[in-house]
Amino acid sequence: MTTHDVFRYDIPAEDDFGYSQAIRSGDLVHVSGQLAFDAAGEFPDGYDFDAQLRRTHANMDRVLDHYGATRNQIVSQTLYVVDLRHHAAAVARANLAYFGEHRPASTVLGVTELTLPGQVVEIAFVIDSRLPA
Repeated sequence: MTTHDVFRYDIPAEDDFGYSQAIRSGDLVHVSGQLAFDAAGEFPDGYDFDAQLRRTHANMDRVLDHYGATRNQIVSQTLYVVDLRHHAAAVARANLAYFGEHRPASTVLGVTELTLPGQVVEIAFVIDSRLPA
C-alpha cells in the first residue's frame, strides 16, 4: 500500500491506538470515527455537543479534501452519540445542514460513553469516489 492511500492527522491517538484516519480500498475510502480533535490533537470541547459536532464535521471535511472528495460522495455514515435522546434533534439539524439535499445511508447509535473524557459524538463514514462530486 502506498502512503497516499492512507490519511493521518499525525496526532498521538493514531499511534497509541494503532490506526489511520482513513484508508482507500479501490474506489472506496473507509474513514475511522471522526471526533472533535483540534489541529494540535487536543480535545478542547469536552461535553459541548454542538461544538463537538461542528469540529467533527470540519474534520470530516479535512478527510474529504485529502481524497479530493465532497460530501456528495459519502455513501454511508455511522454516528455514535452519548445521551442520544437528549441530542437527537441537534443531530438531525446538523445532519441536514451538513449534507443539504444529499442523503447517505445513516445509522445513529446511542452509547453510554466514548473514548475520551467529555466526548459525546463520533462519526465514521465511507466515501465512494465513483459518485459525482
